[in-house]
Amino acid sequence: MRVVVFVKATADSEAGVMPSSEMLEAMGRYNEELVAAGIMKGGDGLKPSSEAKRVHFSGPRRTVMDGPFTETKELVAGFWIWEVKDMDEAVEWVKRCPNPMLAESDIDIRPVFGMDDFGEAMTPEIRAIHDGVREKTEE
Repeated sequence: MRVVVFVKATADSEAGVMPSSEMLEAMGRYNEELVAAGIMKGGDGLKPSSEAKRVHFSGPRRTVMDGPFTETKELVAGFWIWEVKDMDEAVEWVKRCPNPMLAESDIDIRPVFGMDDFGEAMTPEIRAIHDGVREKTEE
């Protein structure tokens, strides 16, 4: 089961407050554990939304908005992509994570859709297209 683990933004992360050396070291050790366990497939921290763009879709129109975005609690400050056996394993790993922020914080775990989740809409032809894209992005 693939999941994306989202580290939610805080007022400090949105203000661009950088982590301490101690936090960087603790997170580095935690990431090493994830890699050694074969769970971590990718991940990174994200810059504040003040450096971001948002593209709004409305039918054929696209509207581009500059950050910062106001709802800090809905923003993401970082992410991991993990391969776990189930959601319980993902929760256990997140519970071992050092608090990634200077204050109270949240981490969300979201399952990633697999091809089979789309049922009959995922025809063999469409699956071949998606498999080809995945192969190219994993190179």
